[in-house]
Amino acid sequence: MLAPSCPPHRRASFACAVRMVGLGVLLATLGAIAPSFAPSPLLGVDTARAQCIDEAIQDELNARRRYRGVRDRLFQKAGRFEITLLGGVYAADLLSASYLVSGALSYHVTEELGLEASFGYSRAESELVRIIEQDRGISLVRIDAPVFLYQAHLLWTIAYGKLRWFGSEIGRFDIRLAIGGGITDNQTARGLTGSAGIGASFFIGEWFAIRVDVRDQILEQSLLGESRIVNNLTATLGLSVFVPFEN
Repeated sequence: MLAPSCPPHRRASFACAVRMVGLGVLLATLGAIAPSFAPSPLLGVDTARAQCIDEAIQDELNARRRYRGVRDRLFQKAGRFEITLLGGVYAADLLSASYLVSGALSYHVTEELGLEASFGYSRAESELVRIIEQDRGISLVRIDAPVFLYQAHLLWTIAYGKLRWFGSEIGRFDIRLAIGGGITDNQTARGLTGSAGIGASFFIGEWFAIRVDVRDQILEQSLLGESRIVNNLTATLGLSVFVPFEN
C-alpha cells in the first residue's frame, strides 16, 4: 500500500518556508560578522589628517619652485635711455693723476647689451716735468693743458642681483663690462684710444641709479721727446637717470 503523496500546494509551501528560514540564518550570520568589517571612527580622522599633511607639503614644494624660478627683474633697462654724470680720477702713465669730469648717454637695446657715447674733461699735469723745468730754469712743454676724451663703448651686463641696505626695500644691482674706444685730445696725445673696463650700477626706484666705473685707456703718448704706449686709468662715481621714468 502506497503512502499518500503530499498535495502540490503543500509541497510549494514547504519549499518556501525552507527558503525563508535559510535567508533568515544568512542575514543573522552577516549581521554578526559585519561589525568586524566596519571602518573605525578614527580611520576617517587619520585619512583627513594625512590628506592635510600632503597638501601642506605640496604647497611648500610649489612655493620653493616659484622661489627658484625666474622672476621679473625689479628694474627694467631694455628700451630706455640712461643719462649719466660722473666725476673721478684720471691717472696717466706719463702724467700725474688729475680730476676727471664726464658725461655719458647710453641706450639699452636689451637687459644685457647697451650702447654708450661719452665725453670727458681733465687736466694734464706732470710733477716730473715741473721739477726738470725748475731745475734748469727753462720751459719744456706746456703741461697744464686740457685733456678731452671722446669715446663710445659697448656695455655688456654679465651679472645682476638683489640686495637690501639696513632693512630697507630690496634693490637691484648689476655688473657690466665695457669695451670700445675713441680719441684722446691733448698736447701729449692726439690719436686713437682703446678702452676697456668694468662697472656696476645700484638701482633705486624705477628711474635712478648710482654708478661706478673703472676703465683702462690704451693709447700712444709723447712727453719730452719720448713716445710710448701707455695705460691711463679712470675711476669714476656718478648718478644716472633713466628715460622714460617708468619700467
